[in-house]
Amino acid sequence: MEFIEALTTITIPFADITLEKIVFAAIVAVIGWIVVKVLITFFRRLLSRASRLPVLVVEFLVRFFSVLLYVILLLLVIAAIGVDVSSVVLGLSAVIGLILGFGLQDTITNLAAGVWLAALRPIDKGEFVEIKGISGTVSAVGIMSTELLKPDNTYITIPNSLVWGNPVINSTRMETRRVEVRVRVAYDSDLNLAIRVATDLMNAHEKVLPSPKPVVIVTELGDSSVNLALRAWTNTSNLWGVQWDLNRDIVRAFKEAGIVIPFPQMDVHLDRMH
Repeated sequence: MEFIEALTTITIPFADITLEKIVFAAIVAVIGWIVVKVLITFFRRLLSRASRLPVLVVEFLVRFFSVLLYVILLLLVIAAIGVDVSSVVLGLSAVIGLILGFGLQDTITNLAAGVWLAALRPIDKGEFVEIKGISGTVSAVGIMSTELLKPDNTYITIPNSLVWGNPVINSTRMETRRVEVRVRVAYDSDLNLAIRVATDLMNAHEKVLPSPKPVVIVTELGDSSVNLALRAWTNTSNLWGVQWDLNRDIVRAFKEAGIVIPFPQMDVHLDRMH
């Protein structure tokens, strides 16, 4: 009943709406839109220059501020037409309250999660993250959702509540990362030689860091091979390049040293039945 009563308070006197008021409202809308754009630009520059806030927080605040300005502009246009803004606000508040009671709890949750994400920054703009199996570079954290861009340029939006409520794997937050390349060596090859060749290969790479030192470990004695892992540290920005280089070059280095990388194989023995 309160909802119906609130709606009845919205009175739009169509008889009082004249052509002059419509033209005036259109002028208010155009000028207001320009003013809003200028204010948003000024607000963005002010936050970027006068504060040390991260880019992600600045983007979130600018979006929130822009939504507020557009709502104010809408109310000004309605008032310019001749509609009682107070009744509109009262009616809209009742409508919003009813909608919130019937299913916009998730919206409020996403909004609150967006505030926490912007404030605590478990992710930041430009970082490569994985959230619920979805990987991509963070392009923005909006009021309701987080925007990711996958390496193949696929654009993804994830509700903020899912970002805040799930583990986030951040691949680029730290300055250095460890590269691991796995390779197999035949049992009849010289294992110590294989370890030396792999170690020398990592030490010779210009983008492998000298500390911590590169190491080669035996991870498993497989059915047809001794399994090794080459572990080297590098700057995060060089991670994939070093990974690809070591995967490519270890094949050549082992071949030149006479070390065999075996194919998976299985010996089958058949007993003759008498």
